[in-house]
Amino acid sequence: MMRFLLKGLLRDRSRSLFPFIIVATGAMLTVFVQAYMNGVFELMIRSTAHYATGHVRIMTTAYAREADQIPNDLALLRIDTLLDEVRQRFPDILWTPRIKFGGLIDIPDTHGETRVQAPVFGTAARLLSSDSPEWNILNVRNSIVRGRMPQYRGDILMADDLAMKLAVQPGDTATLISSTMNGSMAVANFTIAGTVRFGITAMDRGTVIANLEDIQQALNMEQGAGEILGFFRDDLYHEDQANLMTAEFNALYNIPKDEFSPIMGTLRTQSGLADYLDLADAASTIIISIFVIAMSIVLWNAGLTGSLRRYGEIGVRLAMGEDKGRVYRSMMAESLMIGFAGSILGTAMGLALAYYLQEHGIYFGSMMRGSTMMISNTLRAQITPFSFVIGFMPGMFATFFGTAISGIGIYKRQTSQLFKELEA
Repeated sequence: MMRFLLKGLLRDRSRSLFPFIIVATGAMLTVFVQAYMNGVFELMIRSTAHYATGHVRIMTTAYAREADQIPNDLALLRIDTLLDEVRQRFPDILWTPRIKFGGLIDIPDTHGETRVQAPVFGTAARLLSSDSPEWNILNVRNSIVRGRMPQYRGDILMADDLAMKLAVQPGDTATLISSTMNGSMAVANFTIAGTVRFGITAMDRGTVIANLEDIQQALNMEQGAGEILGFFRDDLYHEDQANLMTAEFNALYNIPKDEFSPIMGTLRTQSGLADYLDLADAASTIIISIFVIAMSIVLWNAGLTGSLRRYGEIGVRLAMGEDKGRVYRSMMAESLMIGFAGSILGTAMGLALAYYLQEHGIYFGSMMRGSTMMISNTLRAQITPFSFVIGFMPGMFATFFGTAISGIGIYKRQTSQLFKELEA
């Protein structure tokens, strides 16, 4: 029976071609939109984790309350001991210390006098260690525009846009003017090893990347760091695991009345991201749900229209003595065939478009010039296992239910009415 119906659909395009195109288009758009929305929100989470908060972050209690102001006078001390302990207790996490700092970058002329100055926001990480995870986390190698990687003490990387604004080249000397951990003035000379562009407007405007030991020495923070970041090894944020780990760490290390005792926070609780992530999840779910429902209505109506247009054919089959139940079941089987075939093609097309966007992305840097958000200027889709099945929701089920509802009219057909239709 199924083979007979399949042949009928292939030979009679009026029954199958239009519904098939509608189903394939709907499934393709549904898959693409889901992958695109997932990519946008995942990209922001990943950028925020890599360049700001990590998946989990250890700070002192006092530093955590004023983290946006970068209070290095409240930084962690004796970090090597703490790092050894957390690496033993949580071996599945990559731990890396960082110092965030601000100040002025001073560019001297040939006589050693100030030629130009600019405010900078800096990040210090362990860049000279061969086993440091920061090369991959900060994506330094792929971000080099001019010059070379830091190889020696005193080397720094400067945002390429800032370097062009200051008219400096790799190899030039730059002086950092900032404040030490104790509040006094800090002045240190560095060599610009290269320039970088991360593709994140907030960082590309005025970021300096320096080696951790150099900044520790310049700011009088030996064995100190503003924060210790932790990353899951698969580079994905696992909220449940992060919450369990945070609760365990705080129970062991945090002393409620000690302002300088370490405290751990998760990505969700850092810098007000909790509300944003909730909003992002809700918005993503709502947008995808609305789109799936809209496509389902379109495909439902397509099923209704297709069945209504075949009332003449149905009338002939009933007039010839075919059982109403048999006619109804055959229409349902046909709708499933069309829905399944269209969903497969539409899913494949949607995945192909999403994969292209995932690999190449869409650049919209001109829209982010004044942004302070940690998000890449290139939006990319992200294909997940759910992307392979979401297209079948409107593709198969909507078509099936549309045919099921329209097919109820078969049982309302009267023999007298059939003969009138045949005479006409």
